[in-house]
Amino acid sequence: MMTAPAIAIKDEVHVLIEVQIETFGQPGPLTASQLREYLHRAEKIRTLCQELNRLGTTNVMERLVERAS
Repeated sequence: MMTAPAIAIKDEVHVLIEVQIETFGQPGPLTASQLREYLHRAEKIRTLCQELNRLGTTNVMERLVERAS
């Protein structure tokens, strides 16, 4: 079961990915500004996914501790 913070992060990742897809769907090459924005979004996606992994690991560890108690 996902926690509220994990759901919010997941939703944000989905939005960022949609924007990335839209960016690549544009005709013509990206402008310098669009490329900077793309790279910023890519880094944000990586950071958010790392946070999701951390939350997932924490959740699993909490469940293991509960079962051991």
